[in-house]
Amino acid sequence: MTNLPPPAEELRLLDAELWHLDARRAVLLRRRAWLLDTLRAASAAGGGRVHGTVPPVWPVRDAAAHRPETTAPGVQNVLLVLGGVLLTVAAIAFTLVGWGHMGIVGRSLVLGAVTVGALGAPVLLLRRGLESTAEAVACLGLALTVLDAYALREVVWTGTDAPTYAAAASALLAGAWAAYGPAVSALVPAAAHGDGDGNADQDGARGEDGTGAEGRGPGRAVLRLPLPLATATAHLPLLLWALAAGAGAHTVTAALLATAAAGTAVALRAPALPVRIVAVVGSLCTGVVGVVSAGLLGWSADGPGTAARSAVLLVLAAAVALVAARSVRESGVAVAAATAAGLCAVAGAGGVLRASLPGVWTVPGYLVCGAALLAAVRTPLDRASRRGLVLASLAVQGLAVLWSVPLVAGTLIGPVTGLERPWSGVPRDFRAAVFQDVPWPPDAATVPLVLAIVAGALTVVARRRAQEWPLAAVGAIVSGWATLLVLPGVLELPYGAGLVAQGALVVAALGGAERARRAAGGTSPLMLTAMVLALVTSVALVLVSLASEPVTIGVLVAATLGFGAAAARPGFGPFAAPAAFVHATALACAIGASAGWQPPQTALLVLLVPAVAALVAARPVGRATAVSVEGAGAAAGLLALALAATDPPMLALVLSLCGLVAAGAAFRPDRRPAAHVAAVLLLLATWVRWAAWDVTTPEAYTLPVTVPALVVGFLRRRRDPDLSSWPAYGAGLAVTAVPSLLMTWGDPHWLRPLLLGTAALAVTLAGARHRLQAPLVLGGTVLALVALHELAPYAAQVVGALPRWAPPALAGLVLLALGATYEQRLRDARRVREALGRLH
Repeated sequence: MTNLPPPAEELRLLDAELWHLDARRAVLLRRRAWLLDTLRAASAAGGGRVHGTVPPVWPVRDAAAHRPETTAPGVQNVLLVLGGVLLTVAAIAFTLVGWGHMGIVGRSLVLGAVTVGALGAPVLLLRRGLESTAEAVACLGLALTVLDAYALREVVWTGTDAPTYAAAASALLAGAWAAYGPAVSALVPAAAHGDGDGNADQDGARGEDGTGAEGRGPGRAVLRLPLPLATATAHLPLLLWALAAGAGAHTVTAALLATAAAGTAVALRAPALPVRIVAVVGSLCTGVVGVVSAGLLGWSADGPGTAARSAVLLVLAAAVALVAARSVRESGVAVAAATAAGLCAVAGAGGVLRASLPGVWTVPGYLVCGAALLAAVRTPLDRASRRGLVLASLAVQGLAVLWSVPLVAGTLIGPVTGLERPWSGVPRDFRAAVFQDVPWPPDAATVPLVLAIVAGALTVVARRRAQEWPLAAVGAIVSGWATLLVLPGVLELPYGAGLVAQGALVVAALGGAERARRAAGGTSPLMLTAMVLALVTSVALVLVSLASEPVTIGVLVAATLGFGAAAARPGFGPFAAPAAFVHATALACAIGASAGWQPPQTALLVLLVPAVAALVAARPVGRATAVSVEGAGAAAGLLALALAATDPPMLALVLSLCGLVAAGAAFRPDRRPAAHVAAVLLLLATWVRWAAWDVTTPEAYTLPVTVPALVVGFLRRRRDPDLSSWPAYGAGLAVTAVPSLLMTWGDPHWLRPLLLGTAALAVTLAGARHRLQAPLVLGGTVLALVALHELAPYAAQVVGALPRWAPPALAGLVLLALGATYEQRLRDARRVREALGRLH
């Protein structure tokens, strides 16, 4: 009877057999192909005999192992480039150094002959279809023309000025190179770049549509490099002519900008991509240098006439950039070009104003010119150009705002120094109150005007292009606020008038926030911005008011009531409510200082803020408002603790009151975790009170923790009978047991060991009664250690009575017992393993 293998095993065998068959078939197919090739070769030779032919040995390696690591065109290009470079270096060395006895004239004649040959060779090479070689030889010929120009000056025009000759030579070379490429192409027939027999080369310069690379007709072979090289060289003649003529800075700058304009025209009109790339790079380089030079000339101009000459150059650059912006198709490039045009125009016009007006009006003059660019939004320019001009205007406005930052920052930060000397007396004016220890910025008189112009310009943009520039309205509000903020200091208003002005600014900001909320139907960026500005201004106002005691209290009362009233408005609660409580906290501190109270006594007054905050947060005011109010109350509580830190009894009282406030908050269903905070605060209050009473007994500090912890653990186990006794009772018992046990071992008296042992016995019995592991283990461990502590003196006496050899012997016996036990365990394990091994 034949036993068939399992299905899985049979399937594996079949798969293996099929794989061997496929491999054998592949070998046979290769052999068949070789035989067919051999027969065809013999038939072509006429013999028809294939006898005795030795079959090839099939290689084991894969054919991909012989794959070349680079392409044939790549190798070709590398060789041609290296060859051209080496020949150019050799030509330079030949021209400059020469052959020993041969003079410069002889070298020039030889170099000229070689140049003619190098320039004429591409015609023959193109007719043979060797376009890459023709390009390399043509580049060599172009390089030789430069050396020819050098040789001609050394031989013929020896007395010519170097800059003048360089300008003329660069112009002639640029023209000659530009004409050379088309001339060579014209000498090559349309279909003559094949293999010499009139057949077109399939790997030549023919495009996929049958046209040549430059689109000059079917199969037209051209040289691609002469025209880009000519374009690059064409950027030199005008600048070199200006330098050769000894022109001034304005003329050289004009030459640079004219060259940039010509390069831009070539970049916009040239059909070939390499020419466009070279023209763009050249025009950018010369244009940037020209614009920077013109800007520096305008900035250093000593009169309107000189500034006007620089302005004309900058306007020329702006016109070129704007034409480029309107001509290109890429929107990003067009916007960048239009932005550059706008900045150039502002630099030119602003330079004229700077030279015509006093120095204090420099920034406003440039800003007015920048704001005037916003008129571009109503011109028939294309969208990209208008956007670029608006970006240029915004950039100028941003620079003007940066210039005004020192005054705005000083107005906000300067009053902070008043915290060091509060209620020092009413200053002579508002500027003196703000800039006591902060220097007054130079040319600050025109800062309000600058900020007002920026605010007006951004307002125009926000009204007409709200969708395109959504942040313009925010910038307008901030700029207008900054204008009103710095105005009292700039005008040197009296101290009281400045306070009234800043208070009115707070009210105006709150009113603006309300208006923005109504317009948007809810919270909006404009509303949030106005609210933040109101908060910042109120803080600055409070800091400025520190110069006078009644003014400080009056400002704090007004700020508390004002923000408290604002908190009742929809959407204002999360911002205005905590601000009201912060000002109320400052008011409590100010009242305590005015009454002559010490900081610990003032802390009791500050605690009214957390209490009121907890009451407000308990009302239906919204989650965001409740969280912000509780945060402000918590900050006030921390301040109260800091004020009372130097007086332990008062600190204990403050901790207790804070704990009561937290416990009251814990009655809310969503604030149950506040109960833990309340417990910690009350515990800290107890500890501080014990410390104030010089209590050194650790149980006084640990029992207030143990008792509540055991109660909480008992309640948790009632709700969850499966809860282990370790998380329920372990921590509470250890808090008292461990410190007391440590104190017991250093306590010579009998009372603590007796009480601790009694408590440990009670805990152990309770654990045994209810079968709880944590009380049983902890109580038993503490009881044993207490008993050991009590027996330690007697044990020491017994040890002293024993001979010295007894402890080592006892230790040896213990080790022997442990060793025997270990061996017994190993033997038992070996027997079990052997018994399992005998099982079938």
